[in-house]
Amino acid sequence: MTRMTPTAGVTVVGLDAAGAPPHPALAPVLAAAGLVVGAARHLAVVPVPAGADTVALGPLAPALHRLTEAVAGGVPAVVLASGDPGLFGIVRRLRAAGLPLRVVPAVSSVAAAFARAGLPWDGAAVVTAHGRDPRPAVNACRALPLVAVLTAPGAGAAELGGGLIGWSRHLLVAEHLGTDAERIRAVTPEQAATETWADPHVVLSLAAPDAAPDLVDPAPDLVGSARDRIVAGGMRADNQPAAAPAGGWALPESRYAHRDSMITKSEVRALVVARLRPRLGRLVWDVGAGSGSVGVECALLGAAVLAVEQDPRAGATIRANATAHAVDVRLVTGRAPQALADLPEPDAVFVGGGGFDVLAAVVARQPERVVLTLAALDRVAPAVGLLRAAGYTVEGSQLSAARLADLPGGSIRLAATNPVVVLTGERQ
Repeated sequence: MTRMTPTAGVTVVGLDAAGAPPHPALAPVLAAAGLVVGAARHLAVVPVPAGADTVALGPLAPALHRLTEAVAGGVPAVVLASGDPGLFGIVRRLRAAGLPLRVVPAVSSVAAAFARAGLPWDGAAVVTAHGRDPRPAVNACRALPLVAVLTAPGAGAAELGGGLIGWSRHLLVAEHLGTDAERIRAVTPEQAATETWADPHVVLSLAAPDAAPDLVDPAPDLVGSARDRIVAGGMRADNQPAAAPAGGWALPESRYAHRDSMITKSEVRALVVARLRPRLGRLVWDVGAGSGSVGVECALLGAAVLAVEQDPRAGATIRANATAHAVDVRLVTGRAPQALADLPEPDAVFVGGGGFDVLAAVVARQPERVVLTLAALDRVAPAVGLLRAAGYTVEGSQLSAARLADLPGGSIRLAATNPVVVLTGERQ
């Protein structure tokens, strides 16, 4: 049992998201507190001392001011929070304010949600849509096989579901954890998008393309019917869902299936991927994807990826390469620019094929970055002009690689690859 001597300073105590009694350490620090800060629902469920001042959390600034005054005056203060206050919680803001802290966590809502579902979560990514643009959270769910999302009004299961339509995902939505109103439902993205969900709730996004239809059922005990299939695939062996890939990137062409050498060469791919800046929370389009090597490597670095390819045979190759590298690349089969019309907004786009009408359609969506490769020099100036006219600053390089090649008798020569111009447009 944790023992804590009441002293001046700020003690942050988590209240269990699973509904367990408060931590034993709360009683002595609360009894000595001169100031207690917390949400109204938390203040209502703990025995606040009769002489202590209270601040109900709304805007954080008044609470920070009162806590700073309490510390300066030597008055012990307690902050009540939900679950683990160090997990996307108030600890970060209190530390930023320079307050001396002791933290006593409880079970977080994320841990409680996974426990209720009977699922392991050692390989899960945990993201938040609370108080910020929800698109990075949606993109994390698009990219990774197991994601927990802390939600907020207007950035919850309905919005996540709407953003995941078209991806092979199932959502577990845990409402009112630890209360008599607790409910856990397994739904498809389409169902989540059309329903109203009670706040607060936690969403678990699961990659389960082969999950049975009976997963969609309001009874929590039926969640387990697809549990083994949910956790059997898609988990990285190193338990690092968004870390740099252990096998590296800019991989040799031999690591990918491709037809007639129609693949972005590794030297070029290294620069292209660097310019796209893929990471968890971003969505990358790979337009004219060919073998899908650029999209696969962006997915290996944590990004959500949409590969657009008109050739069904190339589409099969893209799927095979994504499977071989254990990443999720969503394939859109169709001819650009028409196929781009209904796609979700990208953060970065690689244009590996198509004419200027494709580039024009891409820049009309105003992604942060546009990267394209050109073999024909007469296309460079018009492409630069199009990007600049759309408000992008443009950088460009010609890459001319020469690879070692063996000669008879043990000699070595240099074999030149075709030169390629890489253009990068960055939105001003």
